Amino acid sequence: MNPTDASSAGPRREVFCTDAIPWLKTCGRLPDTCAVTSLPDVSELQLPLIGWRTWFLEATQLVIDSVSDTSAAIFFQSDIKRDGGWIDKGALIVRAAEDAGARVLFHKIVCRRTPGLLTFGRPGFTHLIAVSRAMICPDNLPIPDIIVDAGRQPWVRAMGVRAAAHAVRFARDQVGAKAIFDPFCGVGTVLAVANALGLDAVGVEKARKRSGQARALTISPAEL
Repeated sequence: MNPTDASSAGPRREVFCTDAIPWLKTCGRLPDTCAVTSLPDVSELQLPLIGWRTWFLEATQLVIDSVSDTSAAIFFQSDIKRDGGWIDKGALIVRAAEDAGARVLFHKIVCRRTPGLLTFGRPGFTHLIAVSRAMICPDNLPIPDIIVDAGRQPWVRAMGVRAAAHAVRFARDQVGAKAIFDPFCGVGTVLAVANALGLDAVGVEKARKRSGQARALTISPAEL
């Protein structure tokens, strides 16, 4: 990692403007790093559903492969409705993890809407799932099973900053990671949260505009 976008006196950040899949296939494992990410859904990739599903499973395994066996990969994923049925992205993450030889460390729920409200077309929650090949989840994990306040979303598809902070703190305090890696970083919410919590950050984003936003986004510790 050779960050160029932050002062050497503080946590560093580097964002690669490229396609994440070939990048992941060539990057190898990133030392002292925990992956925290949200994979694109079928509408973002403009693939047929069966093609997107294959892509999603492969991408999940590549993310898991990007960190060491004793580290973890953490995924934020919201289910989607297609052709009259629900696509359970949480189940897809678990399947891909098992195929990669990893196990689930925890599975939490992040509220996208106030609990009790009716939602139409999209679920009012997001899966927060951590997996690892060798790590054992601590018995006393300071993350609630239901995260009611996800915090501010810097972008409509971004995870909330408080929800992201739960994942980054787990990476820092339980995994012992020195850096956070987000291969589908969007506008950089996870990267900015990582820097705010004292960790270096590496992101990959294909869109030039969003990659520029990911380099510039800052988040106040008070938001976390």
